[in-house]
Amino acid sequence: MKEKISLTELQLMIRDSLYLSLPGFYWVIAEISEIKDNYAGHCYLELIEKDPDEKNIRSRIKAIIWNSRYGFVKSFFENFTGESLRAGIKILVKAKIEYHEIYGLSLVITDIDPSYTMGEMAARRQQILKKLEEEGVVNMNKEVDFPWVPRRIAVISSRNAAGYTDFIKHLAGNTFGYKFYTWLAETPMQGNETEEGVINALDKIAENIGLFDVVAIIRGGGSQTDLSWFDNYNIAFYITQYPIPVITGIGHEKDLSVTDIVAHKSLKTPTAVADFLIECMINAEEHLTDLSSEIAERSKLIFEISKQRLDSCRLKLIPLARVMISEIKEELSGSIIDMINIGKGYILKAGLLPANHKTRLVPAARSFLVINDSELARKKEILINASGSLISSFNNKVAQSESSLKILDPVNVLKRGFTITSLNGQILKSFCQVRIDDLISTKFCDGEVGSKVVERLKGLKGYKKH
Repeated sequence: MKEKISLTELQLMIRDSLYLSLPGFYWVIAEISEIKDNYAGHCYLELIEKDPDEKNIRSRIKAIIWNSRYGFVKSFFENFTGESLRAGIKILVKAKIEYHEIYGLSLVITDIDPSYTMGEMAARRQQILKKLEEEGVVNMNKEVDFPWVPRRIAVISSRNAAGYTDFIKHLAGNTFGYKFYTWLAETPMQGNETEEGVINALDKIAENIGLFDVVAIIRGGGSQTDLSWFDNYNIAFYITQYPIPVITGIGHEKDLSVTDIVAHKSLKTPTAVADFLIECMINAEEHLTDLSSEIAERSKLIFEISKQRLDSCRLKLIPLARVMISEIKEELSGSIIDMINIGKGYILKAGLLPANHKTRLVPAARSFLVINDSELARKKEILINASGSLISSFNNKVAQSESSLKILDPVNVLKRGFTITSLNGQILKSFCQVRIDDLISTKFCDGEVGSKVVERLKGLKGYKKH
């Protein structure tokens, strides 16, 4: 039967074997995945190594910096790099291997080389730039035409960043009175969310690209290694493809990030970006003033040249006009003589023509008069006959009308037994026009009687309608 050992004994055997096989300290390159400060002053880290594609993790280990060393290491690193220890940066650490039967394998860090971190960032920046150069896109945004009057500005920044506030105040308070229109696409400007935030902001601006002249990516000052958030291939490539100029003011005096390098214009601070935009407006105004002056000068020159040409043409045209007038006079004189001669010929011919026409017209006129006299006599006879018939017809109609009028004469109507009844001189046509006790007058053919109404009866008694 094989010898049995406890778990603790196995762990101790592993620890002793590790200490014997891997004694002393090792300089280890790794990336910080997680970092936490303990209440007791210790620093706990998780270190990783990624594949060359920067996506998959090849290895992982826990690490610790005891409080006795952490204060010194942290202070030295921050003073050298201007950056705090944080997740996402690569470091070169001096560490020894430690194995604990409860907590397992870990590294105890005693020192960190800050120059490696700085050099690694620079190397990574160069690697990104080389890739962009190989793709031929580094200068694409620089080749985009810059507007003469950059007034409509899309800003990518954090709303609470001091750099953004300074930028807006600087634009609004310019002493020239230029008006700028800004729109903020808010996004984190450091940390792991920087890449996604900046690209999303660029996408939002691109949806309304016609509303903007330029894009300004700005943030306040920060540590030297804060540049690493903008040493980003995806952000840089996106900017190279952007259809309008991108200006950066990320806030570093010494180095340029990859984002700065591919942008149309790179400036050190947000206020420097504002100054640049104001200067562009000044240049545009000066250019317009120069153009106005140049147009005025050229107009004066053109006017003077035109005036000289007119004067020259006038001097040349006067003798030419005189010559032409003389030639035209001669032509007119010749034409007048020709017309006189032609007129004389026509007059001579005209004197002969009337005599010939007269001999022809006299007999023709006589013949025409004879024919017309005959026609007039015939039409006169027709008109007399037609007039007699028409007068006879009219006489018959008049006689008929006189007979009808005699029949309708009121005197004749009264003689036939009819009467005319009136009230106060008004002829009555209906019994409705009279009232009881009214005095009415009835006229006959041979006299007139007066009556008093004592009764009103509707209709005629004894009258039977057939």
